[in-house]
Amino acid sequence: MTTASTYDYIVIGAGSAGCVLANRLSADPERSVLLIEAGGKDRHPLVRLPMLMGKLMHSGIYNWKFDTEPEPELDNRRIYWPRGKALGGTSTINGMIYVRGNASDYDRWAQMGNPGWSYAEVLPYFRKSETHVERSDAFHGDDGPLAVCRARGKSPLFDRFIEAGVEAGYPRNDDFNGARQDGFGRYDFTIRDGKRWSTSRAFLRPVLDRANLTVATHALTERVVVEQGRAVAVEYTQGGKRHRVDASGEIVLAAGAVGSPQILMLSGIGDGEDLRGHGIDVVHHLPGVGRNLQDHVDVCLVYEVTEPITLFSDLRVDRLVPAIVQGTLFGTGVATTFPYEGGAFVRSRPGLSAPDIQAHFMPALEKTANLHWPTLRRLRVEDNHGVTIRVGPVNPESRGRITLRSADPNDPPRIFANYLGTDFDKRTTVAGVKILREVMAQPAFSDIIGSEIEPGPDKTTDAGLTEWLKQAGGTTLHPVGTCKMGPGEDAVVDAELRVHGIEGLRVADASIMPIISSGNTNAPTIMIGEKAADMILRAGG
Repeated sequence: MTTASTYDYIVIGAGSAGCVLANRLSADPERSVLLIEAGGKDRHPLVRLPMLMGKLMHSGIYNWKFDTEPEPELDNRRIYWPRGKALGGTSTINGMIYVRGNASDYDRWAQMGNPGWSYAEVLPYFRKSETHVERSDAFHGDDGPLAVCRARGKSPLFDRFIEAGVEAGYPRNDDFNGARQDGFGRYDFTIRDGKRWSTSRAFLRPVLDRANLTVATHALTERVVVEQGRAVAVEYTQGGKRHRVDASGEIVLAAGAVGSPQILMLSGIGDGEDLRGHGIDVVHHLPGVGRNLQDHVDVCLVYEVTEPITLFSDLRVDRLVPAIVQGTLFGTGVATTFPYEGGAFVRSRPGLSAPDIQAHFMPALEKTANLHWPTLRRLRVEDNHGVTIRVGPVNPESRGRITLRSADPNDPPRIFANYLGTDFDKRTTVAGVKILREVMAQPAFSDIIGSEIEPGPDKTTDAGLTEWLKQAGGTTLHPVGTCKMGPGEDAVVDAELRVHGIEGLRVADASIMPIISSGNTNAPTIMIGEKAADMILRAGG
């Protein structure tokens, strides 16, 4: 093993939080920073085009391609978990939807024993990151690295979806990140000039020429070295060689909800009994590592559309190829939009303090593993037109876990998501399905909606819909919580994101969320990176 060097700060993982940390920590030229990333550089040209997100999610490009263990409440299916493996992490392959969550999420974090994490206290960090291209008010920033814009799609079906929500009695909402979350509207996106604006593009690339910032790609972290209760070094492999780098200041894990707990466990930090079972010496017994796993489950409602006005016309091969060329060269056209632009946050019953259901609307049929009807490609062109609505609970009660498969860092961990593991989650999901069915039955759609394909007109009772969830349930791709922030035996980090019982080691990514945010999780993860950097710099004087 060779010793490369010593750095003030070592950041493990160049994802949505890691790129933020690398930027902010290296702003002081007197402090040296090493950023370690298991994947490569985000150079593939098609990564930039928003419409191609689906292809990226199901390809091997920049993707760990995890699978869960068989899910008991989903007919023992293994659920595919794409996670980013490149500079930018999952922000390099995700849907780019920018949703901060509900203000009450962060107030609950603070109430759980995490001072400094209330909504009023985290809002400045959201604004610090952001430059919103079109919005300017107390909720949005105008000089941050992260470009955020309004939805760009031209389909009139988005307007119909919003109007149907209003007809069903829900408010119209122009900004899900503004004063209130409730209602029907269009999402904002991390897109700039028609191109994906990942955290690599926003935070890392502009500072790569800093002399005090080193980026190691294709570098797989094997463990954090702890001596006398303090994290002092990181061991990783790169190009077939093993390296050790020392930290004179702090080491920050930002490897995500899967990677961060895995690295902690490989380092001997976790449940002692589990670690000994894999032949790993126990450095610190911390049973919460890998626990508290949360994710947003959802199901797809699918309807036929009787007029040729959906995205199917634009996504035919003869039109898609020119659209890709147009998007690549000029940043315009359908390839520069993400198809799930329509959104909604609603309450499943009166008396709730915040929305508990989220929906994503796409003016096209989605071909996913969750759909089990015979075929999505039918003989007549007009028979391929339809809409898809993904719907699910924003605050699931189910909790899963991540454990090691072996002591080999190259082995993917075992993921037990435990989707729909409680009656509450099943009831809330069914309630969301019924609400969106009511919305789709409104006059705004009456002249163009054909048959309900999923769940289908035969699924009319709660029992029937609950049974359907086993076949249709899947993931919204928002795993969080596996290095829970807070006090107590099940927590992994404190409110300053310091690992309990270990000095010089923090975790700063989606894994620290004690409760999942109400909506898409990329924006909160970026905020966590911003707040963590501020904490680290304050501690370092």
